[in-house]
Amino acid sequence: MMIDKRILNFLVIIVLSFATFNWTFFIFHMPFEFNLVASVIVIRVLASFFIFKDYSLSWSKASQKTFLIKSSVYIVAFWVYFPIFYGHVRFSFLISELFLYIFCINFSMYLYYFLINRSKVVKTKSVVIYGAGKAGIKIESEFANSAYKVKYFVDDEKIIQNRSIDSIKIISKEKLKSILGKNKFDLLVIAMPSAHNSRVKEIYDSLSGHFREIQVLPSIDDILRDKDFASQLKDISVEDLLARHPKDLDKNKISSFIKDKTILVTGAGGSIGSEICRQCEKFGAKKLILLDHSEYNLYAIIEELKKVKTVPVMQSVVNKNFLDETFKSHLPDIVIHAAAYKHVPLVESNIDEAILNNIIGTKNVIDLSIKYGVEKFIMISTDKAVRPTNVMGTTKRICELYAQNSNGNGTDIVAVRFGNVLGSSGSVIPKFKAQIAKGEDITVTHPDITRYFMLIPEACELVLQAGAIGTGGEIFILDMGEPIRIVDLAQKMINLSGREEIKIRFTGLRPGEKLYEELLIDDSDCKTDYESITVAAPSPYDIVRLNKDIEELLACGNKLEILKKIVPEFNHQLNSN
Repeated sequence: MMIDKRILNFLVIIVLSFATFNWTFFIFHMPFEFNLVASVIVIRVLASFFIFKDYSLSWSKASQKTFLIKSSVYIVAFWVYFPIFYGHVRFSFLISELFLYIFCINFSMYLYYFLINRSKVVKTKSVVIYGAGKAGIKIESEFANSAYKVKYFVDDEKIIQNRSIDSIKIISKEKLKSILGKNKFDLLVIAMPSAHNSRVKEIYDSLSGHFREIQVLPSIDDILRDKDFASQLKDISVEDLLARHPKDLDKNKISSFIKDKTILVTGAGGSIGSEICRQCEKFGAKKLILLDHSEYNLYAIIEELKKVKTVPVMQSVVNKNFLDETFKSHLPDIVIHAAAYKHVPLVESNIDEAILNNIIGTKNVIDLSIKYGVEKFIMISTDKAVRPTNVMGTTKRICELYAQNSNGNGTDIVAVRFGNVLGSSGSVIPKFKAQIAKGEDITVTHPDITRYFMLIPEACELVLQAGAIGTGGEIFILDMGEPIRIVDLAQKMINLSGREEIKIRFTGLRPGEKLYEELLIDDSDCKTDYESITVAAPSPYDIVRLNKDIEELLACGNKLEILKKIVPEFNHQLNSN
């Protein structure tokens, strides 16, 4: 049986301490009466060993305070048992026993730990904390006994500049820049959990060249779940730099729309569908009917949702008979339709399946929403539906037309159109991250290609807000800000990774891919009460004719021809390289 190294160290210390004591006081001729004292010493030393858990004491934790506490306790114990031995053992022996424990055993242990600890040279990291509020102060206190040494706090509030926290000076960003001209620090911590991402981006852009590493706290909602702030610090990501927060998000409006409702979400396990489910849970939905054809995705989202009643339905929106049973069984108040095939190149290779899933699936869900008296139907659309150059965008445009022109049958039907969401499955950011992790070149299709981006949670909140204000027949458009060049995004991700050796390689536009996306078909959009949401001009299309066109699309051999007939602005681009 193996003996723990720390226990062996402890036993060696005891033996050496007894030998040293014997030599010092008795020159190896110990009187018999000391045997009684020695037996007490052994019992008390072993008791101390287990009471103070010396066997598990980390050498890095040994301190003068530990030595003083243990010695004080032992002195108290000495005076407790002193009357028992007084008169039977010479007083000098009792005092020598106290000396043995404190100076030969306890002190030698402390000295051993101290020397071991000193032998381990720990390189400290110099830190600057941006944000001298509660979060920044808490991080500094958690860094106090670590290898991280905070040199400065930085804060934009002039009233607290030039003050100190734990002898650490609070300075302005301008002062920091002057210091950075002469010094370089290891880590910048952006401790501003309530700051908008635009502010984080501004700080990063102005200071990134002066720090070896930059970390940021997550949002205030995330950090409230954990008292330990330092453990939640994360490397700054491209999502932190690109994310936008809508200024006019009306959470009260969303809450009154969602609260106590039974909601059916199609594509509930996907990137957008799963976030819609999380938001519905947050805003107080009574029951969520989670519909998805992917077993794993459905399982994953159900495992997350613990505060709302959920009903998993593993089903495809293409099978109308099964879908009918789901509507009949649960009678949803609201239907949010997020199920769709969205990957442009894959859809180009699987046109028939895309038509079934995207067009027929949407038609089935809308028809059943009307049949079962659903209050509101919300369809997730895409900027690729605007003047489409690919099959995926064209199928989504037909879905928009069907949604807009099916309204007026007792169910308020709306669509919400927006661009790319950061980090969604199949998008460029996860792809770039994987390429960087493997040390491969980042592949970008064209130097001038641009896309709109938005965070998934913010996009989904605005989807719910658009649904709340919709009265039926609208195609809402979310404000996506300015489009971003994909090559700039790729370069920023390379810079954040610190792997400057990674190159960007251009591969050419893929079939159906645009250089840039649009959100409006024409300029006749209509404002709403919210700056982040506008309404596209209506696109009248006789619903009877549209149904016939869809039937023709299913039956014909030349799908592209009928797609062009329904959506005349469809300009199919093969982009052959």
